[in-house]
Amino acid sequence: MAHAKELLALTGYVRGGVSPVGMKKAYPVYIDETAQLFDTISLSGGAKGCSLLVDPIRVAAHLGAQFAPLARG
Repeated sequence: MAHAKELLALTGYVRGGVSPVGMKKAYPVYIDETAQLFDTISLSGGAKGCSLLVDPIRVAAHLGAQFAPLARG
């Protein structure tokens, strides 16, 4: 995780609007494996208050993301 003060320079986004879509630099992207159970998931659209509803399988393929057991229940 990047420090909040570094976000704009590293990602091109401000705090509250960080999205794996369209970052200046390619970072590894991980999505919780349970996202695969849903037809759509929500992720940041790159601006505060902007969300995208996407197919988790398609967005993972587009981003080169990996599904992993991230959430604890």
